[in-house]
Amino acid sequence: MGRLKQNRRGERLFLREGTKPCTGGGTGFIGTALTQLLKARGHEVMLVSRKPGPDRITWDELDTSGLPHCDAAVNLAGENILNPLRRWNESFQKEVLNSRLETTQILARAINKAPQPPQAWVLVTGVAYYQPSLTAEYDEDSPGGDFDFFSNLVTKWEAAARLPGESTRQVVVRSGVVLGREGGAIRHMLLPFRLGLGGPIGPGHQFFPWIHIRDLAGILAHAVEASHVQGVLNGVAPASATTNAEFAKALGAALGRPAFIPLPSMVVQAVFGQERAIMLLEGQKVVPRRTLATGYQYSFPELGAALKEVVA
Repeated sequence: MGRLKQNRRGERLFLREGTKPCTGGGTGFIGTALTQLLKARGHEVMLVSRKPGPDRITWDELDTSGLPHCDAAVNLAGENILNPLRRWNESFQKEVLNSRLETTQILARAINKAPQPPQAWVLVTGVAYYQPSLTAEYDEDSPGGDFDFFSNLVTKWEAAARLPGESTRQVVVRSGVVLGREGGAIRHMLLPFRLGLGGPIGPGHQFFPWIHIRDLAGILAHAVEASHVQGVLNGVAPASATTNAEFAKALGAALGRPAFIPLPSMVVQAVFGQERAIMLLEGQKVVPRRTLATGYQYSFPELGAALKEVVA
């Protein structure tokens, strides 16, 4: 299997970004950034969407005609877990689960049945695989995936993507909190921080694994293009020891505003539910050991520079 060269015309990359409110195909936060980057590198990108359009294939077409010829497939699917407008009940939990597993299974089956399967199959999951801790440090070989709803979700999600055999190179990117101008966590934080009302969430000493959108897109493109990349990569910045309080302070500094008003744990639990609030009130120290070992070079390895770019 040869390396997919940058700027080589004719490479076709099949992307899927999950069903989210008021968005389709690859027009979401991560999908847009990745599509722009891949096109800038000379790749042709095809999206799967509920509606037909240029450079798109519908789910019905995928189901009846199979996977079009492509060199790589990327799945970014998933209902937003931290949607504050949705109650954390059994119905929403099923949506969260099915939005990840069903789309992943459909694509994995299509890849497996393809006469010419893609060279690479890339899935984005999350660092919720690793158990929250104030002391442990996790790399890609660390255990996890079996202690709560979210870790079990990641385990099932990654299992759904697994293909038999070795004809297609398989990569899983476990992403941290994604920082960018057009979406992600920052979008909900900016207003209170600009008003000087921002601060740490809960105790603030929990770890806050983060990554700039440009680097997440960069890691995904690296996974697509580099034939030696396979297995699990942690999609987090190298500055892995960042705590929530340090993040709040750095965001306040980037905006030139104070950031010392904490958001009480009980408020977080009231809005998100006790189980879901764990994702905000607890955290993990996650290091991208294998990501760095593959040769990926970060554009934003440090938090200060990442936040200055986001709020500029």
